[in-house]
This record gives sequence, structure tokens and C-alpha cells, in this order.
Amino acid sequence: MNRTLALRLILLFGVVSLLADTTYEGARSVYGPFLATLGASSLVVGLAAGGGELVGYALRLVSGLVSDRTRAYWGVTFVGYAVNMLAVPLLALAGRWETAVGLMLAERAGKAIRTPARDVLLARVAQHTGRGWGFGVHEALDQIGAVLGPVVIAGVLATRQDYREGFALLAAPAALTLAVLVVLWRLFPRSEAIRTSPTLPSGSGLPRGLGAYLVAAAALGAGFADFPLIAFHLKSARVAPEEAIPLLYALGMASDALAALVLGRLFDQRGLRVLSVAALIGAGGIPLAFLGNLGAAALGVVLWGVGLGAQESILRAAIGAMVEPERQGAAYGAFNAAYGVAWFSGSAAMGALYSVHPLGLVLFGVGAQVIAAGLFWRMRLPARAQGG
Repeated sequence: MNRTLALRLILLFGVVSLLADTTYEGARSVYGPFLATLGASSLVVGLAAGGGELVGYALRLVSGLVSDRTRAYWGVTFVGYAVNMLAVPLLALAGRWETAVGLMLAERAGKAIRTPARDVLLARVAQHTGRGWGFGVHEALDQIGAVLGPVVIAGVLATRQDYREGFALLAAPAALTLAVLVVLWRLFPRSEAIRTSPTLPSGSGLPRGLGAYLVAAAALGAGFADFPLIAFHLKSARVAPEEAIPLLYALGMASDALAALVLGRLFDQRGLRVLSVAALIGAGGIPLAFLGNLGAAALGVVLWGVGLGAQESILRAAIGAMVEPERQGAAYGAFNAAYGVAWFSGSAAMGALYSVHPLGLVLFGVGAQVIAAGLFWRMRLPARAQGG
């Protein structure tokens, strides 16, 4: 595959993600305030946010293994996107916070099912462009949707003050996601779909270096404040008006998109030390978001977006360089499972700490991300990690 064709396919993957993110990130931008209107507490919001990530990331371990053993990468991808896209419009019908949380978990589960298989397919293409750059371009397009979705919801709230109408409106990009995915599937070269024996070789464990990598990623996930908790704080502490919260989320997503492009390119040149710097930047956003006024919170969300952009591009790109193609589904699954368990534990802890005092949340989050930055700084990846 030549570089031009590879870039075209990456752009198509990006369009699918753009539409998908318009759908579910639009909904996620108001999960916290929506749950608050249904009577949920800060602990419930923290558990719901972290629980969604736990389900989402832990399920990826199973999904990755199934993808590797069946080689049904496209089939798994389609199932995941279908579940992911159907859950969001159904939120318009939720009348209790328990029902809403269930749909939030279903949305995360759908993303979990399709992500390892999708990332294997994307990694096969990105090796022809430079892994960091390829994943960075995909993430940038992904985050355009993550900006559009919250803007749409903000518009609905500003004009109609109705969360349910916003969720129902997101059915349109959800349907387009599945339609464009069919087009991508038909254009994807069959030679890139990893057609090897469905039975892995004996002794096919994951690389030893991956264990240390997972520990560092887990520390990063544990200290990363999910946006529903930030949004809950902005609403409950009256830092921002309700209709401004999704716009702040859109600002964070825009920061994520730009950071993914820049950091992806730097990763191809400099390796994982770039991730250390990004983790420290993300850590700096936590006290601003939870202890400051509206201006400080906006800056904190920008820094939060930088941290998220690094996680969504560099963390995934490195796996493609560390693990051979036949085992990448399992590797992505293991990575996402470890990261998700840590994210759940950290989100639950931060939700509980916030109910006592926001300062406890800040100290926990900053401390965990500083530890992660130190661990990543000491790591070295194989030479193939930095390029195609």
C-alpha cells in the first residue's frame, strides 16, 4: 500500500469517527448535568462515569481476543458501532437516573466492542504513514465530531432547554456513521485485513515490556478526571451556566484535536517522552477546572484536552509498534482493560473525594498523573515505534 492510499483510508476512518463522536460526545457533554436533573449525586456521577469506562475498557480485553482468534475484525467493528450508536438516541426516553446510567454503560460497551478491532485495522494502514502521525490525523478528525456534538447540544439547550430533544437529534449522525462505515468496508483492501491462521502460535504471550507500559498507562488513567465529573462541578458550584457547559466540552475537544496532530508527529520523532510532557500539562488542568472561576476552568479544560489528545493518539500508536500484527487485537484489549480498570477506580475515588472537598480530588489526580509522567520518561520503545 502506498502512502497516498493509506492516508485516504485514514481520512475515511476519521470521517466515521467524526460522525460517531458527534453522536456520543454530544451526549457525554451533558451526562453530568442530565443525571443531576434526574436526582443523581456526585458519587453516582463519578461511579457512572468511571463505571462506563470500566465496562468500556475491560470489555475490550474480550473483544480484542475474539478479534484475533476469529480474524473477524470488520464484523466485530460493525457490531460495536451499532450498539454504540443506538444507545444515545434512546437516552431521550430515560425517565430515571438508573435507566440513563444503563444506557450510558451500553454506549460505552458498544465502543469497547469495536475499538480493538478498529485499531488493528487502523494500525495496518498507519504503518505506511508513521504511526504517531496516522493515529494523530485520525484523532484530529475524531475530535471535530467531538466539538460538533456538544455545540449541537448547546444549541438545543439554549433554544429549547430540553436534554431529551438533544439526544433525539443525535440519531441523525448515528445513522450516517453506520452508512459511511459500510463505504469504508467496501473500499478497504482485503490484503490489509490480516489473514493468518485463526489459532495463535503456542507461547504467544504479549511482550514483556508491555507490562511496564500498562502500569504507566494505568496511573495516567487513574488520575484523569472524566468530563462528566467536571461538568457536574461546573453546574453544582455554579461556575458556568448550564448552556455553556457543552461549549466548554467542545473547547476541550478542539484542544484534543490539535494536540493529537502535534503530539503524534512529535512521538514519531521523540518517542514516549512526549507523553510525559503531555501528562504534566494535563495534570495542570485539574486544579484550574475544579478550584478556579469560569476563566480558569476554561483554561483547565484546554489543558485537559491536551492530556486527552495524547492518550487517544500516542498511547494507541505505541501498541502497534510494540506488538506484531497477529497479536495486536489482544494487546489493544489488554491495554484498554488495564487502563479502564484504573480509570474506574480513579473516577470513583475522585467522585468520593469531591463530595468531601474538591481539593482532595485535585491532589489525587495531579499526583497520579505526575507518577505516570515519571514512568513514561524512563521508557524506551523499539526503533519501529517511531515511524512506519
